[in-house]
Amino acid sequence: MPGNLRKRQHIALSIGGSDSGGGAGVQADLKTFAALGVHGTTAITCVTAQSPAGVAGVQAVRPAIVQLQLETVFRELRPSAVKTGMLFSESIVEVVADLLSQHRDVPVVVDPVMVATSGARLLRRSAFKSLCARLIPLAALITPNVDEAAWLLGREITNQEHLKLAGRELHSRFGCAVLMKGGHLAAAASRRKNKEDRFQIRAIDLFIDERVEIWLEAPFVPEVSTHGTGCTLASAITAYLAHGKSPLAAVRSAKQVITRAIRNSVNCARHDVLWPFR
Repeated sequence: MPGNLRKRQHIALSIGGSDSGGGAGVQADLKTFAALGVHGTTAITCVTAQSPAGVAGVQAVRPAIVQLQLETVFRELRPSAVKTGMLFSESIVEVVADLLSQHRDVPVVVDPVMVATSGARLLRRSAFKSLCARLIPLAALITPNVDEAAWLLGREITNQEHLKLAGRELHSRFGCAVLMKGGHLAAAASRRKNKEDRFQIRAIDLFIDERVEIWLEAPFVPEVSTHGTGCTLASAITAYLAHGKSPLAAVRSAKQVITRAIRNSVNCARHDVLWPFR
């Protein structure tokens, strides 16, 4: 087929860590991009040795190589949307922020990855200030979970009212849209309920921008322990932004994707693995 008759594919860029277990990081992003009809490109910031059971080790990529990856992708495969995940060090955050500041017309989703589910630190303390001062102000949308929002604000978030107040403060502080992910609150509520009641719990997220403040609900899927839900949700949002959707429309569609991916999770060597494919 002649090149000018081929379907033109949207491009998204994932900037983050490699997960050797394939459940999170750029591997999860690429799976999600492909499932949603977007060509995925990457800039690897770290190589991790991990599985759903935990992180065994982290090796950061030299900042100069991160920069070269970014420059190369933008030169030949300019993305329509960008997602950042695990950045690890201050120098990597600075390189990423410098590059993205030159392309302010490209929407950026910042997933402020700080600590793995297993407790392993994925962002050095020295990088936290740069993340807040340099990168998040470039974002079209940030997607903190309860623990990440608590780190950003320096206070505990234990209920839905806290989630709302935190979202408003983050929007005011950084000037970007905010998706407050309430899955951790739903999981905590599920642990407190009996088995029958757990099926009635809702996974509630909050979207805030300069025009709207809206709660997004979906059934909480119990008895499933998945790895990489935050990565998959953020990359789904990025894919829909690459397709040209507004941030709110992208979030709404991505919420459906992650709910389906959890519900359709598959078993791989005794581990639950998200399945974002239809």
